[in-house]
Amino acid sequence: MLHKQTKVSIIGGGYAGMAAAVTLAAQGIPVIVFESAKHLGGRARGVLQNNTQLDNGQHILLGCYRETLNIIEKVGGNIGQDFLRLPLQLTLHHCFELKAPNLPAPLHLLAALLLAKGLSFSERISAGRFMLTMRRIKFKLRDDTNALDLLRTYKQSEDLIRMMWEPICISALNTPINKASAQVFLNVLRDSLNGSFADSEMLLPRVDFSALFPNRAAEFVAKHSGKVLTSCGVEAIIPRDDGVELVTAQGSHHFSHLICAASPASSARLFSTIPALASIADQINAISYQPIYTVYLQYPAHVVLPHAMLGFDHCFTQWLFDKGRIAGQHGLIAAVISAEGLHQALSHDQLAQKIALELCDQLGIIEEPLWHQVIAEKRATFSCEVNLSRPANTTPNNNILLAGDFTAGDYPSTLEGAVMSGINAANEIISTR
Repeated sequence: MLHKQTKVSIIGGGYAGMAAAVTLAAQGIPVIVFESAKHLGGRARGVLQNNTQLDNGQHILLGCYRETLNIIEKVGGNIGQDFLRLPLQLTLHHCFELKAPNLPAPLHLLAALLLAKGLSFSERISAGRFMLTMRRIKFKLRDDTNALDLLRTYKQSEDLIRMMWEPICISALNTPINKASAQVFLNVLRDSLNGSFADSEMLLPRVDFSALFPNRAAEFVAKHSGKVLTSCGVEAIIPRDDGVELVTAQGSHHFSHLICAASPASSARLFSTIPALASIADQINAISYQPIYTVYLQYPAHVVLPHAMLGFDHCFTQWLFDKGRIAGQHGLIAAVISAEGLHQALSHDQLAQKIALELCDQLGIIEEPLWHQVIAEKRATFSCEVNLSRPANTTPNNNILLAGDFTAGDYPSTLEGAVMSGINAANEIISTR
């Protein structure tokens, strides 16, 4: 059993840190979370702009994100109320549509591929054959390669790649398809498209990402004798013989264990001054990153999209989300551009104008936006490249653990990856005897 004096500090109030905090608090272990920002959520947080509740990025969840959905419910969330839950449907306007019927796996996916619009019959057969082949090898490659080379090796046509596989890859891995790890891409296909019908469902949050989990998690921790401190950054970590000391602007604090769930840059900075952890800092610093741009356009309330989620082909816009259909924010459209690209050379105003022109050209929306807001997360996710070396949750110091979506795991930089890392780190402490 854990020693009576077990007391855990967590640096970072994002999804990884708060998942760790909830997991520990549920076991009766005292926890204090230190978050340097005013608000919880990290790179998945709510922001208020133009008196409108937005997110710093328009994330979606999948039905296969079991750990994330379970922990949201653990802290009082209601999946049925918190999300607009849609069956798998990928629609590129006037180009392509894939829609899964409610059938047992893998029949739902095979039927979706055979009935897909915008592909030739041979392309639909080719996509189905690819998924069956990957299923046969259990979605496991002998050697990693990039996703584009993998798809070409298995005779996926350029049109099929552009309209189906590339949008899935960029959305899931936030990495250009010619750089993206084929193995991680297959991990995503294994758990979503190859899973049950429910696993492939898309969940679009009706509430902002701070309210969805981190804020509720803070209340859960407080009810279990813990604390969540915002605007309280950690300046240094000092290992001690009997635990760990944290140095903050408000003073020093002693704990038996520490989970560092800060941003990669902050984690590397804190670890770099500790000789036993310096190599982990170097490993983190070697990781490169990819941006996500979210362009919010507020139109008059009567403006709606044909679908709650809609993709464009050969445009700056990759995916559009109708916040009116999703969250009752009528006339509010969120355009998402994942990974690096030409859009990064534009000013925010120029980018918003480009997106508005694309909505006019593609959908006939002639109204001018009442306002726009561009949120550019330039280091939104790690670049999920071939054979990327990612640090483990454990470290050479048994009292110090690491969490975050960039740590070792099957998934790319996703909310599920973040939550799983936080739970894994917490369980390392819980398993201490």
